[in-house]
Amino acid sequence: MGSKNKLKRFKENETFENVFQPKRDELVNNQFPLKGNWNKTYFKNSNPLVLELGCGKGEYTVALAKKYPNKNFIGIDIKGARFWRGAKTALEEGLPNAAFLRTQIELVDDAFANNEVDEIWITFPDPQIKYKRTKHRMTNSGFLKRYKNILKPDGVVNLKTDSEFMHGYTLGLLHGEGHEVLYANHNVYKQEGSPEDVTGIQTFYESQYLEQNKPITYIRFKIK
Repeated sequence: MGSKNKLKRFKENETFENVFQPKRDELVNNQFPLKGNWNKTYFKNSNPLVLELGCGKGEYTVALAKKYPNKNFIGIDIKGARFWRGAKTALEEGLPNAAFLRTQIELVDDAFANNEVDEIWITFPDPQIKYKRTKHRMTNSGFLKRYKNILKPDGVVNLKTDSEFMHGYTLGLLHGEGHEVLYANHNVYKQEGSPEDVTGIQTFYESQYLEQNKPITYIRFKIK
């Protein structure tokens, strides 16, 4: 994407009522007014709140919002030019239950209050295979603690990935730390009875992986 195109998208994002771009200072200094008030102030209902972390173009956020009009969805990514597509689609299709937040995933518990979130989706994250990059791996112990902070006591996390490494690493960590694995499958499209939300929604890259016969893995878990 050219820098001209990016700038155009950044400018457009600023006009979208479903896009929020708090400054880092605002978040870390506890000055973000939507923290703890997403449903009350923005969605104006008390429906379950679901996050998609590292939402990319926002395909999952938009598809889930269409499928579940009685739930609220927020796609989160630091790359605003990417989720511009999802934000625009949500506005064009009149989806009042889909919003987008531009921030780093490391700040997720600065953007949401304790027990504010019902469910988290992590879709096709970078597995960060190199050892030096493990601190950025989105299912490491540090991130799980952040998710636990914002999730309700019975809240769940979904991890969908094309990376066998990420799948194995996460399963090992979950078992090692005593978290509750509700469902795990290392090839959801080959397994009968796979959850519909997992096989019924495909991102652009996912359809490419499937064409290459890459297995798509999935874990659903609760953080203890």
